[in-house]
Amino acid sequence: MADKQISLPAKLINGGIAGLIGVTCVFPIDLAKTRLQNQQNGQRMYTSMSDCLIKTIRSEGYFGMYRGAAVNLTLVTPEKAIKLAANDFFRHHLSKDGKKLTLLREMLAGCGAGTCQVIVTTPMEMLKIQLQDAGRIAAQKKLMAAQAQLSSSSAAGAAEPVVEARPTATQITRELLRSKGIAGLYKGLGATLLRDVPFSIVYFPLFANLNKLGQKDPNVKAPFYVSFLSGCVAGSTAAVAVNPCDVIKTRLQSLQRGVNEDTYSGILDCTKKIWQKEGPMAFLKGAYCRALVIAPLFGIAQVVYFIGIAEFLLDMLPKHRA
Repeated sequence: MADKQISLPAKLINGGIAGLIGVTCVFPIDLAKTRLQNQQNGQRMYTSMSDCLIKTIRSEGYFGMYRGAAVNLTLVTPEKAIKLAANDFFRHHLSKDGKKLTLLREMLAGCGAGTCQVIVTTPMEMLKIQLQDAGRIAAQKKLMAAQAQLSSSSAAGAAEPVVEARPTATQITRELLRSKGIAGLYKGLGATLLRDVPFSIVYFPLFANLNKLGQKDPNVKAPFYVSFLSGCVAGSTAAVAVNPCDVIKTRLQSLQRGVNEDTYSGILDCTKKIWQKEGPMAFLKGAYCRALVIAPLFGIAQVVYFIGIAEFLLDMLPKHRA
């Protein structure tokens, strides 16, 4: 197989470049997903993805849609690099004399990749979610203050405006490390594993088999558009399949709550409360947003990874030294 001849540094660079390009393209949709998933049956701010994005632009400006993007752009490089390179590593070691992997071995390779990536994914998602959801909570507080002002204006006069406090990723990191140590950044680790391991088990075998359909010769890479479409289909399918786990993870990792919103002590407590108070459909909140995020993200990732931009860059280094 051609991909086994690619060096580890090249795989890591390809994965990083793929992650950067993908995140830049789809981050606003990811922000909408987080805010929709964190809404409970109390004060609902948004009715859909488009409603969320429109209201975000109106209240926070265009760049409000990119809150938390800096965290993702910083950490998505090692995250995607680990995920893609780990899958190749496990596929290589699970193969027998270069023979085709069985479905079970493909799933085991995906399981290994998903387990490895949470080292970076958990703190990345932890910080990103706080920054993404801060605008929703601030808007909710403004709305509640405005309603209170209207109801008491005749007796008490104008109320003081709500001051928005939006900490930075650095401030959140320092506070978590000060109060809870490194474990603070890994809150929701179990839920992240519960999402990312099944995702990789579904995604990687599905992508590999879809991509093979576009290969005319087993020793020649599929055309780039086949890799792109295979990544999109496999990514969106896996994303929707594990969306209930993503809802639970998002709720558990959110440090701030809106008005009358529940808090959770763990995965089982979160699952029980969502089922009882919001119904089973609540586990599909943000599913279409997540599919829209993951499809192009992994489509782009696989195109960059399989084209092998890094091989070209690494090949050029000796020429510059000479």
